[in-house]
Amino acid sequence: MTGGDNDRDILWTSAKAGEATGGRGGATWEATGVSIDTRTLRPGDLFVAIKGPRFDGHDFLAEARGAAAAVVERTPPNGTADMPLLVVDDTLAALGDLAAAARARTDGRIIAVTGSVGKTGVKEALKTVLGRQGPTSASKGSLNNKWGLPLSLARLPRDSAFGVFEMGMNHPGEIEPLSRLVRPHVAVITTVEAVHTAFFDTVEQIADAKAEVFAGMERGGVAVLNRDNPHFHRLAAAARAQGVDTILSFGAHVDASVRLVESSPDGEGSRILANVSGVDVACRVGIAGRHWVMNGLAVLAAVAAAGGDVLRAAADLDRLAALTGRGQRHGVRIAGGRFELIDESYNANPVSMGAAIAMLGQARPGPGGRRIAVLGDMLELGAASPEEHAALAGPLEEHGIDVVFTAGTDMAHLWDALPRPMRGGHAADCQMLTPMVTAAVRPGDVIVVKGSAGTRTGLIVRSLLKLESGDDAAAPKRAVNDE
Repeated sequence: MTGGDNDRDILWTSAKAGEATGGRGGATWEATGVSIDTRTLRPGDLFVAIKGPRFDGHDFLAEARGAAAAVVERTPPNGTADMPLLVVDDTLAALGDLAAAARARTDGRIIAVTGSVGKTGVKEALKTVLGRQGPTSASKGSLNNKWGLPLSLARLPRDSAFGVFEMGMNHPGEIEPLSRLVRPHVAVITTVEAVHTAFFDTVEQIADAKAEVFAGMERGGVAVLNRDNPHFHRLAAAARAQGVDTILSFGAHVDASVRLVESSPDGEGSRILANVSGVDVACRVGIAGRHWVMNGLAVLAAVAAAGGDVLRAAADLDRLAALTGRGQRHGVRIAGGRFELIDESYNANPVSMGAAIAMLGQARPGPGGRRIAVLGDMLELGAASPEEHAALAGPLEEHGIDVVFTAGTDMAHLWDALPRPMRGGHAADCQMLTPMVTAAVRPGDVIVVKGSAGTRTGLIVRSLLKLESGDDAAAPKRAVNDE
C-alpha cells in the first residue's frame, strides 16, 4: 500500500503542524493529507498556499473547499477562506518544515532515486514491490523538485516501513538541498547521460550534479549505482567522499553486485536471470524494453540496500505496469482490425529515444502492419540539439522502423537525415502532425509516440485513441503537476 493515500489516517494535527512550522492559529483541526493544488485537493487535506512562478495559492483559497485547514502567509479578505488558518512567515519554508518533521518522526527506511533517465519508473517499481512488504509511501507522479519533494515528504505517514522519493534537476545545486531534507538511507542513481545539456557543459558535470544526492545521506547509508555507466567510478568516489562506504552496483558488468546473466523479451515484458550477490535469481519484468531490464536490476539492488526481501521483490517485478506516457500500451480497434499504440509521450531525450526505438524494433506488427515512430522534439539539448536529432536516423534504420513521422523545429533535422522511403510526414508542431498520423494508421501497425512534454505529443496519443470510438470531442482537461 501507499501510506496516506488509501487509509487516510490522521497525518497532521493543528498542534503538530504549528509546532513544526512555528505558525499561528487558534483553531483545532486534523488533516489526512497535504496539498498545494486546489485542483487535486482531497477533503481533509491541509492546503499550503505556495507562491510559485505562475500562481499564488493564496488566490485560490476560496476553491480549497473541504480542506481541513490552510497554511498561509497572510489573512485573506473576509469570506474567501471558510477554514482554519495557520499563519506563517513563508509558506514554502513551512512546507519544508512539515517535510523535515515528517522525516524526523519516522523509523522507516528512506530511499532517494535520481538519474538522467528511469528515475520515475524505478521509483514506481520500488513502490510496487516494497508496498507488498510493508507500508510504503512514495512521491506521486514526478513531484521531485523544490516544491514537489517537500510536499511528498510532508505526506509521509509516521508508520511507513519504506519511503521512496524521486529527485530531479536540470541545474547544478538543485539536488543537494533535497537530499539534506530527505536524509536517505539508500541513494539510487539510475544512470548519467547527456540530458539537460543546455544547462551543463559536460556529462561529467551532470554526474556531479546527480552525485549531490549523497550529501544528505544517513550514516551507514548505501549507494546504488549503474555499473555499466562510464561514470560509475566518478559517482562511487563522490559517494565515498560523503562518507558512504557501501556501494551496490547493478548491470551486465562482470563486477556488478546485481548482475544480469541473460534476458529475453516476451512481448510485453522480459524474462531475466540475475546474479544477486552470488545467488542466481530468475524472474520476469512486466514492462517491455531493455531499459526496463536494467531498471529491474536497480530495483533489486535498492531493495537489498534497504533491507527488504530481494527474492520476494524479484517475484513481484512481474506485477509492474507501464505508466501513462511512459510506455503504456493500448490496443485500438479500427475498421478491419486493430493497431497497437505505445504511449511514450511524457518526455524524451537521446537516451530514452534510443530505448523507445529499440523497443519498437522488437515489436511484432500484425499482418500488413508496420513499425511506426511518431516523434516530437527533444528539448533542453542546447547547441547539440540539431546533431542529436539527426543522429536518431541511425537507430531508426538499425531497428527496422518502417515509417517515421516528425514534429518540431529540431525534428526537421531528423526528417532531412531519413531515407525517403521511411518518411511518413513532418509538421511544425504536433497539432499539425496529428491528422497526418491518424490518416496513415492501418490494422496491424505498431506505433510509438514520443517527445518532450513541452512538444505536446500527448495530443497525438489522444487522437489515435479516439479512432476506436470515433469521438472527436475535445479530451477532458486534467491538472498536470509542475516539474
